[in-house]
Amino acid sequence: MTQNSEASENKSRPRRLLADKIYHTLFNRISHGDYPVNQRMPSEHQLSEELGVSRPVLRNALEKLRKEGLIYARQGAGNFVRAPSVSPVGFARVETLSDIQRCYEFRLNLETTAAVLAAERHNSSLLKEMEEALEMMRTATGSLMHREDADFAFHIAISKATNNHYFETAMRALREHIYVGMQMHGQSLLNEGSKALIHVFEEHSEIFKAIKNKDSSLASSLMRAHLEHSRDRLFGGGLIDLKMHD
Repeated sequence: MTQNSEASENKSRPRRLLADKIYHTLFNRISHGDYPVNQRMPSEHQLSEELGVSRPVLRNALEKLRKEGLIYARQGAGNFVRAPSVSPVGFARVETLSDIQRCYEFRLNLETTAAVLAAERHNSSLLKEMEEALEMMRTATGSLMHREDADFAFHIAISKATNNHYFETAMRALREHIYVGMQMHGQSLLNEGSKALIHVFEEHSEIFKAIKNKDSSLASSLMRAHLEHSRDRLFGGGLIDLKMHD
């Protein structure tokens, strides 16, 4: 990479990070029904003013939403929310603490395997996605904040690095469920203070290093430990008995 191209890459990275943040914000609004199906969304001018970003950054986020089939554009009329299509992957809403525990249980199996495959199959582009998510987490940690969007972006990048779209599809289908756990986990970290936030950031960093170094066994064990620590922080080590009774 030449000096000019490297400088250009460094300048564009903050824009990509900001666009990703705006994408997650709009994704959440669409998921929560803030913008009704087949109704016009606020204009680009309104959204850029409201969200405090430039039009090019906003357009990058909107383009990602269009590619994922969440919105569509009508020439001269703006952007509209697309009706959700029937998907072979569907999960009921999180309604109880038992549901959160079940989600962690599923993730422990899904993401430990994803970490193995990501270590074996990743490319430089997806490593960069992980690094960018880590950088957002690093900044948030330094400001004593927890960013669910950056946390989720890190885990999604790992699922993409498996080069098996079923992992990413399952993770995206679980997005709202995972966010509930992440938000509760983030609140518990904030209550514990800076050391807890730093520790969790370091867990993510170690997972990244293992994947980058193609150490699949270590990546798997670190991912399992990270998810178990997150779960146990929420449940205080006292898990709910999920045994079925006659």
